[in-house]
Amino acid sequence: MAADGGAGTGLPASLEMAWGLRERPAKGPRPGLTLDRIVATGVAVAAAEGIGAVSMGRVAKELGVSTMSLYRYVSAKDELYVLMQDAATGEPPRRPDGVVGWRAGLEWWAREQRRVFQRNLWLVRMPVSSPPAAPHGLEWMERGLAAMAGTELDGGQRISVLMLVGGYVRSEVSLMADLDAAMRAEGLSPQEVMRRYARTVDALTSAAPERFPALRGVLEEGVLEGADAEDAEFEFGLARVLDGVAVLVGAYA
Repeated sequence: MAADGGAGTGLPASLEMAWGLRERPAKGPRPGLTLDRIVATGVAVAAAEGIGAVSMGRVAKELGVSTMSLYRYVSAKDELYVLMQDAATGEPPRRPDGVVGWRAGLEWWAREQRRVFQRNLWLVRMPVSSPPAAPHGLEWMERGLAAMAGTELDGGQRISVLMLVGGYVRSEVSLMADLDAAMRAEGLSPQEVMRRYARTVDALTSAAPERFPALRGVLEEGVLEGADAEDAEFEFGLARVLDGVAVLVGAYA
């Protein structure tokens, strides 16, 4: 992401515009072309066809303008990606009054992040090229850090915890998106997929149960046939991640 730093931030001009630190370009020969329209069009293409379909040329084509005309507003595709991510992520909701304590705060933060990714699955396919620097990205970061305000963790530890929890959320949504796409392609429900998988594993391991005693035990319990809901899997993993964080928090209490 090329830096401009006209306002002393080290950010590209397009991000400084997003922060309100730089005036937006005056209207050019194409009335109605704005940074907001460019970003919204990129989001629409990503939502319909995936992030791989987004390019400066494609966005320009959708807008009915030349590719060069976009460069008055955003200087590179990487910058456009950052702005698209910020637009799709949006402002974080207000933390409910009933959410008290670091653990409940991080649970709330993780669930809200997951909802954003689930509404915009293309976000988990977007390459991460830099730490958050756009307005909404830093607002989400602020909410997550604020959840740990009552702990004795230092700033570096809080950042690391936030990266751990955020990474778990992103990874879980990415996996679920992959599985969902595969199931949709085959026209099967999650339950049908797991039942078929259980039958396959049973057939492969029944001839030599001594090689797979743990797997055979799971099969006999019927675990593989009764696929848990995605929400239950997410909550289980999140709880285990936060159990680990609790050990760290307790060490500094």
